[in-house]
Amino acid sequence: MNTSFFSELLQSIADRGRALILRERRAPAGQRSTDLVELCEALLSGRGEASGVALANEVLADYAALTIGPRIAFFEALATTFGHDRARIDAAIAAWRESPSDQTAAELHRASEPRRLELFRRLNLAPGGTAALVRMREQLLAAMDRRDDLGVVDNDFVHLFSSWFNRGFLVLRRIDWSTPALILEKIIRYEAVHQIRDWDDLRRRIDLPDRRCYAFFHPALVDNPLIFVEVALTRGIPAAIAPILSDKREVVEPERATTAAFYSITNCQRGLAGVSFGHFLIKQVVEEVSREMPRIGSFVTLSPAPNFAEWLDGERMKEASLALDADDRAALGALDRAQWWLKPELIETIREPLLRAAAWYFLRARNDRGWPLDAVARFHLGNGARLERLDWPADASERALQQSYGLMVNYLYDLDYIEQNHETYAQQRAVVAAGAVSRLVRVPAREVVPVAG
Repeated sequence: MNTSFFSELLQSIADRGRALILRERRAPAGQRSTDLVELCEALLSGRGEASGVALANEVLADYAALTIGPRIAFFEALATTFGHDRARIDAAIAAWRESPSDQTAAELHRASEPRRLELFRRLNLAPGGTAALVRMREQLLAAMDRRDDLGVVDNDFVHLFSSWFNRGFLVLRRIDWSTPALILEKIIRYEAVHQIRDWDDLRRRIDLPDRRCYAFFHPALVDNPLIFVEVALTRGIPAAIAPILSDKREVVEPERATTAAFYSITNCQRGLAGVSFGHFLIKQVVEEVSREMPRIGSFVTLSPAPNFAEWLDGERMKEASLALDADDRAALGALDRAQWWLKPELIETIREPLLRAAAWYFLRARNDRGWPLDAVARFHLGNGARLERLDWPADASERALQQSYGLMVNYLYDLDYIEQNHETYAQQRAVVAAGAVSRLVRVPAREVVPVAG
């Protein structure tokens, strides 16, 4: 109710301010990026509050009407025209050197900001401004596939969004069958790990006694989830996704469950990529489930391994692979056969060589910065989870077969060791792994920290 009231108030201010702005209509749509820059300059010039809100509203409306070419031209203007004010920086540096004080230091701080940061803040005053800026960054990320020079603009978006979407503003809500249909439709649409086929499939995931779904929301993005996690209450650590998603499975009574398995975590807003709040979601859901069901003793994930197949294919093509010996390379040749996942004899031929390769991949494969190659692993290990178990074959969906040859992974969130594991990973870049995984491959101690398991 409060959010609705303030949205209506802002809209009223914008409507009244619009009446104060008298100007001629601008160029045709194809040329509007230049005119949009002029509007942005006017917004930064420091008009009154009402006209400022109206201008911000008009800038965002005109931006939304841009086609791809003018939109990229606008991003170029954000990178250059609305960059640093060098004259102001020079003056602030000179003032600081002449008379170091809190006042001159504050001016130096303000001068060092690119002008686009203040532009974004003023645009955020418009009704729906936050949502519009998140969409703007989503389009910027798409443009950056071919335009690295726009990265300076993206850095400023991340800087602001990290503050605007910090944990203090986020609200955790449980998603169930009583949740408004508008939100449920978005859960179906956004689900990115295991497709929700229809409303019946959704109901099985959120409305049965052994299923939970939680999402983070932000007051500025009403009824629009930022990230959500689907949880299965089970009697052990799950080793495959099909039994969790099956419509014929046996429902586990919550009081008999021993494990909470996070089997799908979906970021809903691409415009917020790189703004980290997923780890807050997992930790708070662990607290919520622990409070509701104290008998739950294990918190694990059943996670995809989206980069594994590409890495393994690369190793199989090498004449001398550190990860694969000749025998394992020969055995893994069965992966090239049609529908190998339906043939038990081929699965048994592949199993041990593939698990050895997977252990090497998770424990030793690194990117250029020295972190684990697998993106999902980086997320969970960085949150303080432990690499608990490799599951294969665990997912026979078409996407999983293409991305990981059906491999899935359990990461364990041990509440007593989360902080210790996080520090080990952050400071040493070491992978904390269960003994059953570390024994599959010989790894230097500095690269893997084995634990009992």
